[in-house]
Amino acid sequence: MLDTETKRRIDTARDLLVGKVPDPKSQVEQITIALIYKFMDDIDAESEEFGGTRTFFAADFARFGWAKLMHSGLGGNEILNLYADAITRMPENPGIPPLFRDIFKNAFLPYRDPETLRDFLKVIDEFTYDHSERLGDAFEYLLSVLGSQGDAGQFRTPRHIIDFIVAVIDPKKNDTILDPARGTAGFPISSYKHILKANTDTDGHSTLTPDERGRLATNFQGYDISPDMVRLSLVNMYLHGFADPHIFEYDTLTGQDRWNEYADVILANPPFMSPKGGIRPHNRFSVQSKRSEVLFVDYIAEHLTPNGRAGIIVPEGIIFQSQTAYKQLRKLLVEDYLVAVVSLPAGVFQPYSGVKTSILILDKVLAKKADRIAFFKVENDGSDLGAQRRAIDKNDLPQVRKELGEYLERLRAGESEGDFQPTLMDGTAEPGTEYTKSEPTHGLVAEKEKIAAGGEYGLSGERYRENGVHNHAFPLVSIGDSELFRVESGGTPKSNVKEYWSGSIPWATLVDLSATNFITEIRATQRTITELGLNKSSAKLIPENSVVVSTRATIGRIAINRIPLATNQGFKNVVIKDLNKILPEYVAFTLTKLVPAMEAQASGGTFKEIPKSRFCELRIPLPPLEVQREIVAEIEGYQKKIRNYELEIANCREKMAKAVQKVWEVDED
Repeated sequence: MLDTETKRRIDTARDLLVGKVPDPKSQVEQITIALIYKFMDDIDAESEEFGGTRTFFAADFARFGWAKLMHSGLGGNEILNLYADAITRMPENPGIPPLFRDIFKNAFLPYRDPETLRDFLKVIDEFTYDHSERLGDAFEYLLSVLGSQGDAGQFRTPRHIIDFIVAVIDPKKNDTILDPARGTAGFPISSYKHILKANTDTDGHSTLTPDERGRLATNFQGYDISPDMVRLSLVNMYLHGFADPHIFEYDTLTGQDRWNEYADVILANPPFMSPKGGIRPHNRFSVQSKRSEVLFVDYIAEHLTPNGRAGIIVPEGIIFQSQTAYKQLRKLLVEDYLVAVVSLPAGVFQPYSGVKTSILILDKVLAKKADRIAFFKVENDGSDLGAQRRAIDKNDLPQVRKELGEYLERLRAGESEGDFQPTLMDGTAEPGTEYTKSEPTHGLVAEKEKIAAGGEYGLSGERYRENGVHNHAFPLVSIGDSELFRVESGGTPKSNVKEYWSGSIPWATLVDLSATNFITEIRATQRTITELGLNKSSAKLIPENSVVVSTRATIGRIAINRIPLATNQGFKNVVIKDLNKILPEYVAFTLTKLVPAMEAQASGGTFKEIPKSRFCELRIPLPPLEVQREIVAEIEGYQKKIRNYELEIANCREKMAKAVQKVWEVDED
């Protein structure tokens, strides 16, 4: 547990640097270098105290000892020159282990303000060398200030997400463990703690033998392309008990020197972004691509031992993208490696990024046993999804961890994965299903055959939610059912052709669909187009009483058009072929239930969009017309009550305002 005083010192050191070193990563590097500098001197002092000699600051490097640096007789410029010279020359110091030489590699002082340095070193002087968990936690707090690493697409992985993945993968004391995109070593440190805890008796004593501890220390390995990340990772692991961390500056995607090295457990949050022009990998990858996220996942899958397993954080492109490389990768995973997918909410990486991610769980042994894949959805992770990530009382991670663990254990025990029937958030399940443990509430299982159908190998659980995990009293019909519906996309006439605009045909855009209304009724539109504009664009004239759904950028606003109209390309329009069979109000109300599924199906870059093919896959229950009328009447009754309450609230606010105004009235008489 990080103590208040240590946290205060770190915050003070950062505050002193921020005016001279505005980049958070550079601040962390400067504090790291100074702390290690001070700690090496502390080790020397401890050695002297027990009758030994100084080794870190001896011979020619004795003049850089911390006590000499902090001598009160030195002037500001003398301190600055001595410190700058020391950290630059430290990699040449023969008295320090290779680990410390690597830490100081390419180190330099990025500012020349003596007073700032003097005050900064005074704060560092308050720290004392302590090879304890407390100091490791302090360094992890220091690393938490790191934000986005720019073009590399690297984001600090939240500790609770790391711990969740480690708990699911469950690394053992004899496993070799690799992180090929090491960053600051969050995954290996969490894995190390997990293994130590698993090998502790009820009295809190370790059950690991000395030989097992020795092997454990060498079982961890990692690569990172950034020398700065290697430095931070080395320090972090050293402070958590690794005297000789095996961390290498290595380009996982273009280097071949370590291609033939494999691991029992691989844990990673690889970079999501690729440089301009893409990656130029060698030709040993199974999937040919220039995208870093594709190559990293391919690399991890291919570098597992026969009994290997992995937990990988991936961007949504891996889940949905339709380009050939993405489909080839998903096919590879589904057929040979993948056992589960955990969808995380967008915002987990805030404040660094709002990117939507998922976790892939790979297990080469279990993947061969199972003919299904489990999908789980985390909607809340214990914090809100805003930039401040404030704590909330909703956290799905423990329950998902429990349910996913049950599923994997049943596979390991040789039980049919069909014995485990996860359900979705509404808790519905197949009739007659009995749970011998606890009823899961956050997932579903889908057959690999179903996932492979059509060749897309999509990894969104939402598209498979009908796979025997819902009990519907009425038959399900797809929006693409050509006997019931016709789905039309919108279109936009060329904006620079005057003859296409301000005509007699209403043309709906997002501004015509209220963000606050449950269902908008469109009776007029802000813009109109001409017959010529309609004919010269992909827009279609939609008959009245169709259902208009926004499926691009702002996804899930729904309306019923009470006039014939056209829409722009941000909509999919559901034309009901027989109003004597299906009520538009019923379709609109039912589609509101599928907004989360729509959001999950959306893909793309700047503006996410649901392809027409996926939109048509959405399925809704279809009761008889009289039942539809009852449902619509009930919902409209609730809507009427809500409107009445809103009017009453508005009326009360007006009366309150008048009452307050009386205080300010002045009797002019």
